[in-house]
Amino acid sequence: MENLLKYIKDFNDARDWNQFHTPNNLAKSIVLEANELLESFQFKSEIEDKNKIQEELADVLAYCLDMCIQLELDPIDIVYRKYQKNAEKYPVEKVKGSSKKYNEY
Repeated sequence: MENLLKYIKDFNDARDWNQFHTPNNLAKSIVLEANELLESFQFKSEIEDKNKIQEELADVLAYCLDMCIQLELDPIDIVYRKYQKNAEKYPVEKVKGSSKKYNEY
């Protein structure tokens, strides 16, 4: 993960793009790219173009990782901490096999 974060940082530094990669702009870019990812599934019952999905997913992930760089957050750590919170909200014995939200059970 450290190598990937360094690669993204070096890539943006070399192009002087950090001036544009503010958390505000990155959040917008994440949503825009996520919508492009969603478009791959619109009106489709099957995955038709896995390469396009891969490209759009990479864009979403790259912008998320870039936001972690900009905010000096460890992406692995924040995901683990979120899952620990989710484990408390969604104990296995109460939610296994259910898609209900934590306030519905």
